[in-house]
Amino acid sequence: MLRETLGTGYGIGQTLFKATPLIFTGLAVAFGFRAGLFNIGAEGQLYLGAFAAALVGVAWKDGPFPLLLVLCLAAAAGAGALWGAIPGWLKARFGAHEVINTIMLNFIAFALVSYLGHGHFVPATVHTAEIGAGAHIPRLSALLPALKGSPANFTLALGVVLAVWVGFVLFRTRRGFEWRTLGLSPGAAEYGGVAVGRAQVGALALSGAIAGLGGANFVLGYKHFFELGFSGGVGFLGIAVALLGRNHPLGVVLAALVFGVLGHGGLAINARVPRELVNILEALVILSAIGIAAVAERRLRKFA
Repeated sequence: MLRETLGTGYGIGQTLFKATPLIFTGLAVAFGFRAGLFNIGAEGQLYLGAFAAALVGVAWKDGPFPLLLVLCLAAAAGAGALWGAIPGWLKARFGAHEVINTIMLNFIAFALVSYLGHGHFVPATVHTAEIGAGAHIPRLSALLPALKGSPANFTLALGVVLAVWVGFVLFRTRRGFEWRTLGLSPGAAEYGGVAVGRAQVGALALSGAIAGLGGANFVLGYKHFFELGFSGGVGFLGIAVALLGRNHPLGVVLAALVFGVLGHGGLAINARVPRELVNILEALVILSAIGIAAVAERRLRKFA
């Protein structure tokens, strides 16, 4: 598995491509966790974000680079933010639990995109027309020729920059302090003057925007069109990525790379070993990583 993933330039590129959307969905889930909110809707938010980006890219096909690219990214973030803000508002207004709401909104997102997409899909297909060239995100192979042939693209760099920004917001700003206080103790946050309802809506909207941007990896950096069912569960995997990364932006990036190795490695060896064995191996690696991380954290606290 390691030889097929990290032993060749193509394998490394495929691993980075698999890890890229997981950075976004992992960050989205981790951000919600930090504010005391369990966002299980990253799958639907990413799905809607990708569809919105494709709609803008198709509607203004002749738009120039990088203006069209920026508009597509803004559309993806906006769609994700809107879909994240809905359960935030329901929780702040009615006390509705965000776990149930975000799960249900995943199904609504799939149905809504399927319904809206029929007017934009190429006849007899399940994908939209191609977006304009001005919205294409370049491949990493343009900078690193060894990755040629792989779909890894500069959405990865966007994800890393986003992780740095999330870390800055959470740990270096007043609003981030309020969100973290809210996650630790809503009562203490309210006593300290935090507008709890507004903070919850803002946190889930930002979490959704981060997940929505993850759709750029497939639509703007790889296929250059939206395709039904493209996400393949990366939103749900983001929960595991966030937990493995201890809800820290740096940890999320590292955990996404681990899942990228497992994802591409599983496909690479699938022809030689049963799929069930690959799944067992992936589960054992993840459980081992979680156990090692927990032990290391406990020992670090002991010596601190």
